[in-house]
Amino acid sequence: MTELEQFAAPGSEWWRSAVIYQIYPRSFADASGDGIGDLPGITSRLDDLKTLGIDAIWLSPFMTSPQKDAGYDVADYRDVDPIFGTLADFDEMLAQAHARGIRVIVDLVPNHSSDQHEWFQQALAAAPGSPERARYIFRDGKGENGELPPNNWQSVFGGGMWERVTEADGTPGQWYLHIFDATQPDFDWTNPEVQEEFRSILRFWLDRGVDGFRVDVAHGMVKADGLHDYHAPTDADSMGGGEQNVPYWGQDGVHDIYRDWHTVLAEYDGDRALCGEAWMPTLKQTALWVRPDEMHQTFNFPYLMTPWDATQLREVIRESLDEFGAVGAPSTWVLSNHDVVRHFSRLALTADNPQGEGIGPLSKGKPDTAVGQARGRAASTVMLALPGSTYLYQGEELGLPEAMELPDDVRQDPTWFRTNGERYGRDGCRVPLPWEADAPAFGFNESGASWLPQPAEWATYARDVEQADPDSTLALYTQLLRLRREHNLGTGSLVWEDLGADAVAFRRGGLHVAANLGAEPVELGEGVTFLVQSQPFEGTALPVDTAAWYVKA
Repeated sequence: MTELEQFAAPGSEWWRSAVIYQIYPRSFADASGDGIGDLPGITSRLDDLKTLGIDAIWLSPFMTSPQKDAGYDVADYRDVDPIFGTLADFDEMLAQAHARGIRVIVDLVPNHSSDQHEWFQQALAAAPGSPERARYIFRDGKGENGELPPNNWQSVFGGGMWERVTEADGTPGQWYLHIFDATQPDFDWTNPEVQEEFRSILRFWLDRGVDGFRVDVAHGMVKADGLHDYHAPTDADSMGGGEQNVPYWGQDGVHDIYRDWHTVLAEYDGDRALCGEAWMPTLKQTALWVRPDEMHQTFNFPYLMTPWDATQLREVIRESLDEFGAVGAPSTWVLSNHDVVRHFSRLALTADNPQGEGIGPLSKGKPDTAVGQARGRAASTVMLALPGSTYLYQGEELGLPEAMELPDDVRQDPTWFRTNGERYGRDGCRVPLPWEADAPAFGFNESGASWLPQPAEWATYARDVEQADPDSTLALYTQLLRLRREHNLGTGSLVWEDLGADAVAFRRGGLHVAANLGAEPVELGEGVTFLVQSQPFEGTALPVDTAAWYVKA
């Protein structure tokens, strides 16, 4: 291997090279017409995903929930919330996906439950020190009468991380830990009963035929001994990706959990997979989640958070392939999801925007739409040429920008409420998709209802409009995914090329990939035949904020 050549970790399992499409169920497609997407809606649109060319879908939570945090507060891990349908609807969706060659990954939320979960209701009714309370993290408060929280930790959603309960006799009692909202109490993962319960939950869904799990907050399930005080920086990303030695993120004990889960999945055929959501400060630390006996994938958040800068982008790609490859795992590549500003807006921001803060009407540094579209298309063109597995977030194949002008009175993210409107949160990336420009709710349903309002300008991004436009973002993604399959780009090696400081350029066999992240055109040389251009151009000079795949004579 030369100094400039890097290989993807070898292996034949499907998840090593798959393109996985994230579905946020409440915003994908609504068959019932109540304004909230559902499982039958997903089933009705599977042919569109097959045509797009993805290999698998990942469903954000659809399990029984009070929906205080859009389903990430689970009350029953073995059933479907009625707003999304029934278990029979899930089984039908799964069967229809498999019939189309599409695998299905489901979201699992093991860090915390809903406060409406049977276990937590039992804990509230039980006494301090009881087995029921031992399933969660209850502690006595500080101060003369226990009136102060056990430590100073601040919730991801704003405010304190502890909530005091009223005991059965009506007196103020213990406090319980919640990394997120007060309605999301954290499990105590040192408790064998919790560990056995989740083994059972894994098997429940594996027995139904799911192909794997995306594990929510995979870096937060174990807390440091002693629960010592910790002062997070004021500009910290909400999920802790930029800080070292945080007592509730990335503790060593989480790895024992995933080694245990790895053995459970190994009981089943079909290369079932675990993918972790672990926001860690470095790629070396991130790769610890995918050592051979732990998870199979973990999200590459350092790549997602890389700004539009050629030097930084080259470096994060190089380091990703090195660090994931060192533990025998594929690198994953992701640019958008349900927790971050959509990359068709984020890459054109002109002010700092920590993860989880969101963009709203009064935000500073809001992006220029044209710049965001150009950079978003170029970034996706680079990403889909990289070896490893790629995650797409619903709507990015349409070039959807962040919905930045949502009125205050429609917002639903707990972040908005717990920070008294100081942080807009994640609603802007969760607005229901536009399918048909001239239909009610842009084809999201037939009734016109929508749990978050869709911007009027999204008519131009509707799938039926883009299907008729050969230069649309949908056409670009469809072409990229087809060529990715034809050239087996999910596996193999990458050879770096030098087109100057402001370009990211590499070769995949005989296929060249280049992106211009600078301020002047980049000359590609003679004998160039283009296979893909992120935006149409003439000649062989690669324009600013543009990427291309090409071959050379």
